[in-house]
Amino acid sequence: MLLEPVWHLLEEQLFTAEAGPGLFNPYADRDGAHDQPDAVAIRQANLRQYLAAYTARPDVFLLAEAPGPWGCRFSGVPITSEAQLLDPAFPLSGAQSSARLAPHTEYSANIYWRVMAPYFPRFFTWNSVPFHPFKPGEPFSIRTPKSSEVKAFGGVLHGLLDLLQPTAVLAIGRKAEYALNQIGVTATYVRHPSQGGARLFEAGIHAAFQDTEIP
Repeated sequence: MLLEPVWHLLEEQLFTAEAGPGLFNPYADRDGAHDQPDAVAIRQANLRQYLAAYTARPDVFLLAEAPGPWGCRFSGVPITSEAQLLDPAFPLSGAQSSARLAPHTEYSANIYWRVMAPYFPRFFTWNSVPFHPFKPGEPFSIRTPKSSEVKAFGGVLHGLLDLLQPTAVLAIGRKAEYALNQIGVTATYVRHPSQGGARLFEAGIHAAFQDTEIP
C-alpha cells in the first residue's frame, strides 16, 4: 500500500485511544444497540481500504471538522457514508458497520463527493478531530468540537502532513482552519457544504483546484 506509513500513524494514534466524554471513537468504540458485533474491525478495515485506494501520493490535503453521526461515525472514512462505500460506482469501497437493515447515508457526504469525485485521487481528506463529537445524552447529535479537542489531535494532523507533503492544503470550515493554524500551517479556506453552504463549497473547491499547480 502506497500510504502504509499513514496507516501505521493512524493505527498507533487512534485505534487504542480513549475518546473521552462527548466523543465517540469509530476505530475503538462500539454501541451495542446500533453497531454490528464486529463494527470496530469493519471501520478499521474501511479506513485501510481508503488508504489503499491511492496509487500515487495525493497533492491536495483537505481538512474537515469532525465525523458526523451518519457518515464517518459508521463508515470510518472522512466525509463518507456507508451507503457510498457499498455503491459499486463510488471510487471507494467498504462494508457496513451499523446494525440497521439499510446502510446510513449522509447529506454532507453526498454533496462533498458530488463535487470532489472528479478530482479523486488527487486529494486526501481528514478531520481535525477524528472522533465524533456529540452532546451529553445525545449520541447521534452534532456538536462543534471544542478548541481543546482540536488541539489534542494536532500531533496526528502534523504527522499526516509530514508524511503526505501536499502541494496545497484546504481548510473546510473555520474549525479546520483553526486546527491548521494551531500547528503553523497556512491553508486556503473553503466553506463547509453543510447548513446551506453547498454552492459556496463547490465554488471554493473549483477555484482552489484551478489555482493549484497540479497536472
